[in-house]
Amino acid sequence: MTQSHRKLVGTVVILVFVCVYALVAMALAQGRITEASKPVQTIAYIVLGLAWVLPLLPLIKWMERKDG
Repeated sequence: MTQSHRKLVGTVVILVFVCVYALVAMALAQGRITEASKPVQTIAYIVLGLAWVLPLLPLIKWMERKDG
């Protein structure tokens, strides 16, 4: 698979993943986080806001891999 094809596939996967992740994060935020104290809410929002990056790092590295 060429690098341009990997970038296309990776972009589609990232878009789908981020949409699903956002829905799950919003559901968590609406349900349990609103009942917590402000410091716990802050930490939870920081973690939820950054946690999507870790599962996508291998995909991004794969997308950037050179041909051949």
